[in-house]
Amino acid sequence: MHGTDVLSVETRSIRIPRVAMAVRLLFALFLLSTGIMTIGFAINGYPVGDSPGDVGRFMMALEKTGYLIFWVGFFKAVVGGLMFVPRTAPLAVLMSLPYAFNILLYVTLFAHQYLVVGLPDFAACTLLLYCYFDWYRPIFAGQTTAPIQVSCGDGNAL
Repeated sequence: MHGTDVLSVETRSIRIPRVAMAVRLLFALFLLSTGIMTIGFAINGYPVGDSPGDVGRFMMALEKTGYLIFWVGFFKAVVGGLMFVPRTAPLAVLMSLPYAFNILLYVTLFAHQYLVVGLPDFAACTLLLYCYFDWYRPIFAGQTTAPIQVSCGDGNAL
């Protein structure tokens, strides 16, 4: 690709690489295992006590929709699996951002007892976004002024 504002794959780096790898693997393990657990809840039902609190009633209402819990679990498991592979990790981090942000809102506004899980979840995603930022830089890059070359075909082709 022509132009100096877009980094090639070879020049993209990972900031704080050892920390990024440790956080990525722990976050991947967390997403994969809780994704599988969530799929289990979708199949077997969400475990609540005899007199569920607000969170229990909310989860039971989500369970009654029949699809949301399963697909959230499936998505988390897929993203966690992708995050184990270094080549697909930057994509998986981006894919995990909506989930992590939603969990942050859920634990801060509603399910305060899960702050100990929700805050590190969002913090790991945010740190990984920072570490992989060079991979996302082309998204924010301006339009290149270099001409586009056609590798084959007639010069008059569209």
